[in-house]
Amino acid sequence: MAEKKRNQDLTKFGVRLSELRKQKKLSFRKLATLCDIDHSDIKKYEKGIKNPTLLTIIELASGLGVHPKELIDYDFDFQKK
Repeated sequence: MAEKKRNQDLTKFGVRLSELRKQKKLSFRKLATLCDIDHSDIKKYEKGIKNPTLLTIIELASGLGVHPKELIDYDFDFQKK
């Protein structure tokens, strides 16, 4: 069950990243240049198949020109274990 929750959170993060990138009218390559992250990794983050580190989230936010909290501004399903 924890793995499923983890994957859902990665997918939600990816959707949020994609939304912000598209709002800023940035291609994968342009965002990659702005934040010094490989464009193929950005695609993996958006698809929810790669887990970004905190430093990566900060770099992505910087490239997008937003506060890092904007990248994780989506509904979390907090359930006690």
